[in-house]
Amino acid sequence: MFERLAGADFCYLTTTGRRSGRPHEIEIWFAISGRTLYLLSGGRDAADWVQNIRKDPRVRLRINTQIASLRGRFPRANTREDRLARELLDGKYMDWRKGAQLSGWAKSALPVAIDL
Repeated sequence: MFERLAGADFCYLTTTGRRSGRPHEIEIWFAISGRTLYLLSGGRDAADWVQNIRKDPRVRLRINTQIASLRGRFPRANTREDRLARELLDGKYMDWRKGAQLSGWAKSALPVAIDL
């Protein structure tokens, strides 16, 4: 469903506010590998959307006109999936190439995964 939209510039992620219980939508960069969509939080755990997912992993994802209700999760640190998320987003938005150093943003951000 979303795989063909991998080249879109951004997606819209809606989380449920951990305090308010109301939906909160953000526009965010993303990358897709196989059946997983990855995001990076430059604000790490301090980002409201990350805190919302930690409390309630149910999210709504919209890319162009495609919408789905899914679940967010956090890849384990220092795993192959963690590295993949960083490389995919750095490559898409910061022109990273295999063998090069990741940008400071990609190195320090918190990866978030959404299985499609």
